[in-house]
Amino acid sequence: MSKLKIYSEDLNVLDAARKRVKYTFDNFESIYLSFSGGKDSSVMFHLAMEEAIKRDRIIGILIVDLEAQYTSTISHINEMLDMYEKNIEVFWVCLPISLRNAVSNYQPKWTAWGEDNKDVWVREKPKRNGVISKSNQLPFFYDDMEFEEFIILFGDWYNKDDETACMVGIRCDESLNRFRTIASKVKERHNDKAYTTKVIDGLYNVYPIYDWKTEDIWRYHSKYPQMPHNVVYDQMHKAGVKISQQRLCQPYGDDQRRGLWLYHLLEPDTWYKLIARVNGVNSGALYIQENGNITGYNKIYKPENHTWKSFCKLLLRTMPKKTRDHYIERFIKFIAGWKRRGYEIIPDEAPLELENKYWAPSWRRLCKVLLRNDYWCKGLGMTQPKSEAYKKYIELKKGEKKKDMDTKKQLIKEANKKKEYIICKSKEEAKEMLRLSKKLNLNILPPKPLEIKQGEMF
Repeated sequence: MSKLKIYSEDLNVLDAARKRVKYTFDNFESIYLSFSGGKDSSVMFHLAMEEAIKRDRIIGILIVDLEAQYTSTISHINEMLDMYEKNIEVFWVCLPISLRNAVSNYQPKWTAWGEDNKDVWVREKPKRNGVISKSNQLPFFYDDMEFEEFIILFGDWYNKDDETACMVGIRCDESLNRFRTIASKVKERHNDKAYTTKVIDGLYNVYPIYDWKTEDIWRYHSKYPQMPHNVVYDQMHKAGVKISQQRLCQPYGDDQRRGLWLYHLLEPDTWYKLIARVNGVNSGALYIQENGNITGYNKIYKPENHTWKSFCKLLLRTMPKKTRDHYIERFIKFIAGWKRRGYEIIPDEAPLELENKYWAPSWRRLCKVLLRNDYWCKGLGMTQPKSEAYKKYIELKKGEKKKDMDTKKQLIKEANKKKEYIICKSKEEAKEMLRLSKKLNLNILPPKPLEIKQGEMF
């Protein structure tokens, strides 16, 4: 078992989560919470409010509304906001954000709340205090911004103090990527707390329930039945969905599309709106219920008169030119990479165990990517690139960081020359200055605790 999940006998995951929430309130003046209306973020919301009410604190609540939502989810969000309205500042974002559409090769992206498609919106925008429905309400926003980009830019904008915490309700139990987010030894942490991650200067993500299992979420509600939860999970349970497979995300994504069929069963009215909203939904839901060859999550098959290579080329010929060119560009990189490893000829297929572990190339793997509508070829070990605007933002931040570093180096050199103390704003900055002085091979005066008045001195 991972050391991340081992506790003493007298500490359970609920008590551990409360300690993490308490630490967050002790160490950050500025806090906001990312809330989706799902089971995990709802429990985190309750725990955060428990502490906020004790301290009479107000924290921000960020809701990124992606339009295509269960009616039950919207009702639950409103219920939670009403329940804790005295201790929260709401940022309910209903803006045109660009998202992945994994159910169609003809429309690989769609824009939530896109003004050009207002007549087929799945639902109307909510009307209550805190709703952000116009692009000019956030100075950093532009139409069709990528979701991942928005999350970082919002945090940067919200951070008005030296340090801000964003509480995020992810759990390691849900995916390996989420486990890596917590377990990474190379990430920057806040005071070396494993459940924190530095996002950008001044902004940290905090994961209070990272070690909870799905069962722990429902044990919490069993112990505190007065705490509201999203009733759509009750409906999923009645529909026979295992608790480990119950998810709430935008329904057209690469993984989320496997739950599309639930809309048809749980909320028929919403289902018909989903069909009209995005290209490919009906066929996507139809084939995802099958075990066969359309989505490629299980076994895939090819026509008898084809090799996997010829079948791959056939599939590419059936696609729109823009989509076809996109895949061909990625496939060329994939093939070139394996050729550098010694594969002069890409085999038609390899042992399934090796293919599933990404240990061997094959034309069957390429077909699987196409049949899954895996637009960014994650099944080939590739990742989604950052948008141009995001790259510019990162470059800007790097420039600011370099300028800040140059300033600190100059301060250290002057302090070394004049044998003076350096006054720092925080312990973290003080430690950074000490590390930097060692890198420069310069000696600065040792700390004198008695002389500390405002910040750390060296």
